[in-house]
Amino acid sequence: MTEAAFILDILRGWGIVGSLVAAVFLTIGMDRIDADARGAYVFRPLLIPGILVIWPLVLWRWYLYETGAERWESRYDPPRKAHFTVGWVMPIGICLIILTGLSVRQTWPIGFEPVQLSAPSETAQ
Repeated sequence: MTEAAFILDILRGWGIVGSLVAAVFLTIGMDRIDADARGAYVFRPLLIPGILVIWPLVLWRWYLYETGAERWESRYDPPRKAHFTVGWVMPIGICLIILTGLSVRQTWPIGFEPVQLSAPSETAQ
């Protein structure tokens, strides 16, 4: 089996599991975790592509809601605490990347003669 076939098999398996999770979650789980989604079936097909991709996260969040371990108060605390640091690290990192890219110089190959290209000749038919 080649690497490409192996990668395709992994992606196919990921999609199959994701489609099973999407089917179960959108028919059973959505009503259990969100009271506002009860009876609203028109928007659910729009969620299928997202669930296919992030099905492990969907299962994890569903598990947290079902067991009562979800602490919604602290859900947004970690990102907020990191905003100040990330707000300084990202612009400094972007500037360093740009300066590094500008400072690295490539040399022209020695002995290279440019060749003028001409249009292809027309063939008689």
